[in-house]
Amino acid sequence: MDILNPDKTLRIALIAVGIVYTVGLYPLTLIWPDGFMWMPRQAEYEQMILATFAVLGVFLLLAARAPAEHRSLIGFAGWSSLVHGLVMLVQALRDPMEQANFFGDIPALIAVGAVLLVLNRPAVTPAAG
Repeated sequence: MDILNPDKTLRIALIAVGIVYTVGLYPLTLIWPDGFMWMPRQAEYEQMILATFAVLGVFLLLAARAPAEHRSLIGFAGWSSLVHGLVMLVQALRDPMEQANFFGDIPALIAVGAVLLVLNRPAVTPAAG
């Protein structure tokens, strides 16, 4: 088993992120609301964002079957997670009530974005010659 195989590593990352996005975010909001929710709480917004992430998670799980065929979806998931985390970082810097998010959803989204973007590179094939 070659753990450094980029395709295999990307598949593992897609499965992990897909599971967390699909079924893991809601429990995180219950276990540590300060780290994974924003104040004031808005039930309608929370339901919308959790549903959106759940759908993305399902598609990431499907993409894990053949990542090379889903590079644009993986790129979208990476960039949208990274940008989402960076926007929240700026917002939390401006609002002292959101400092717990520095240790919850902000680093999680930035890490997910960075990992997906780094791992989503096409495999390099040796030049024929």
